[in-house]
Amino acid sequence: MKKSSIIYHLLFWLFAYIFWVFVFRNNTLVLTHAITIQFCYLLFIAANYYFNTLYNIPYLLNKKKYVKFGVLFVMAVAITALVRVPVSMLVTLYVFKVAGAHFNYLGIFYDSFVNILFWVALILAGKMIGEKIRSEIYIEKIEKEKAANELNFLRAQFNPHFLFNSINSIYGHIDKSNKPAREMLLSFSELLRYQLYECNVEQIELDRELNYIKNYIDLQKSRIDERIRVSFCDAHIGGNLKIAPLLLITFIENAFKYVGFNESQDNYIDISLTYQNEHLIFKIINTKDACISHGEKSSGLGIANAKRLLALLYPDKHQLQINDQKEIYEVTLILADV
Repeated sequence: MKKSSIIYHLLFWLFAYIFWVFVFRNNTLVLTHAITIQFCYLLFIAANYYFNTLYNIPYLLNKKKYVKFGVLFVMAVAITALVRVPVSMLVTLYVFKVAGAHFNYLGIFYDSFVNILFWVALILAGKMIGEKIRSEIYIEKIEKEKAANELNFLRAQFNPHFLFNSINSIYGHIDKSNKPAREMLLSFSELLRYQLYECNVEQIELDRELNYIKNYIDLQKSRIDERIRVSFCDAHIGGNLKIAPLLLITFIENAFKYVGFNESQDNYIDISLTYQNEHLIFKIINTKDACISHGEKSSGLGIANAKRLLALLYPDKHQLQINDQKEIYEVTLILADV
């Protein structure tokens, strides 16, 4: 339990205890006697409350096992009422020091059972009503957010159509002899189409993701210094493998963005993707400018978002290692059960 939750529970039982002491104290008992008796009741009521909230309700009532829930609920109250009989005797003899007291065992059990049953049922009912109200407020909030997101999505549909029409117009105005420019525009159009229309799923075929990656690499190769060697090897991965869309592209974008060029060394971006023993292994390594650290050049938001995405989509099913050295930057990502 969180610290704030523990404090909340302690305060609740403290106020309940004070309420029972002063409201249910009768004229025949002094205050110290009332304090002792109500404290004993507090322990038994609290024990029943936590038994029901931690086990009986989540594992039986919420799973519609109503008979088992009812039986255990009554049994727990009966057991605590039964335990209170000797506790009441001991308190009377050794705390209140009433010599020669006569005890009505059945009466003590009956009173204890009724009191514990009433207060446990009342407190649990209040808790469940409060949770129901919070749940309805949360659902209403989610529905409003969903409606807002759907509205934003519908509004956004106008932009892609306009964008594709603009690309087609630009393509038509590029001289046919300028083949590289026309091919770059087509590659960009394919990248955009993939991001807008094919990535709205949790898992996508790895072949389609690889095609997107290859188009992106081809487009970036035309931008960077031609003396920087770029290689991509997918080791002829086959089968019906699926992966979260746009998961690997962050690391590839990062490599192209921060790849350095140094006359005195081999400058490169090496990307590889292999599949072994039901594990997808992605590696990318790029040279960088030794004079400027990767941390100084990058805000780190892309990598941070990628880590968050991995934690959400592949919890306990991924290994990410980042090796940031003086002249190279290397990323190794292993995905299990792809």
